[in-house]
Amino acid sequence: MGGHGTAIFEAVVGEKALVSLDQSAAYQRLGKLHGTESMQCVEFRQGEPLLGGQQAMGYDPRSFFHAGASAMADSTKIVTAALLLIGNELLSGRTQDANLNYLARQLTAMGIRLAEARVVVDGEAEIVQAVNELRARYSYVFTTGGIGPTHDDITCECVAKAFGRRYALNPEAQKILEDYYDGSGRELNEARLRMAYTPEGAELVENRISRAPGFRIENVIVMAGIPAVMRAMFEAIAPKLEGGAKVSARAVAVLMGEGDIARPLGELQARNEGLEIGSYPFVRKGKFGTTLVLRGVDQAALDSAVEELKSILKDLGASPEDEAAVSDGSWPKLEA
Repeated sequence: MGGHGTAIFEAVVGEKALVSLDQSAAYQRLGKLHGTESMQCVEFRQGEPLLGGQQAMGYDPRSFFHAGASAMADSTKIVTAALLLIGNELLSGRTQDANLNYLARQLTAMGIRLAEARVVVDGEAEIVQAVNELRARYSYVFTTGGIGPTHDDITCECVAKAFGRRYALNPEAQKILEDYYDGSGRELNEARLRMAYTPEGAELVENRISRAPGFRIENVIVMAGIPAVMRAMFEAIAPKLEGGAKVSARAVAVLMGEGDIARPLGELQARNEGLEIGSYPFVRKGKFGTTLVLRGVDQAALDSAVEELKSILKDLGASPEDEAAVSDGSWPKLEA
């Protein structure tokens, strides 16, 4: 994909909205106008990018955080992760998740393979079970949602139960909130102080936007569900994560349907067990097409497989393109 563009974000709370080129900046400005707690209801809308390139995937280059540049990495080690999305609002459809895509991209850039994403309700048994299952299976577990001041924000307490640790007031987190609310004109009441409770022995994760911290306990990192706050927390914890072998990807697009290339594609995959080959259909100018994505840690093997794939497609009469393609909204006309 070529060019560099600028994505436009609109942050909305009730009838108030601010447009910004930076999602975090829009969040901070609305927070000053409405207070941090009202931002629990924030909705982010993203406008069309001004140009193509990275923005076609939904990111402003000035706010996109390249975590891989600062994280420790072992080019031979396989490091895995899971994401646990917590919240009734996700499962009811009231809130559309914006965290999975962001974390998948950041972790991939760091050499951490996001191998599973799970969504659970705000239920103690469900959260405890999911945390214990995932932390036993993966190098890292990231959770989002359920760490606010209200009765249904039970993630922190559930994580404490999953580890068999005491759920207690964290003096460091308490000091952060005291400093934040001091002089703000708002009281650090019992409800707000709930955001300073963590499992005993947890390491705090900085929140530069709304201050209430997340935390890390062993291989589990607990973060907010609000996208801008979650991203700020991830930026704070990322330099402390250990990356592994980084996966490279190449895409080839062709105006042929998946069914026309399924057999030779399967044979190519069988010859390249160290690579992942995915097939993603699109429609462009009323014609079916397929984007083929090859991923792997061995760059030489990846490049060789791409060239072999192009040769296969050309033998089938197609003209492969070295880029991903997306549908343009058209649809093939059915013959009478």
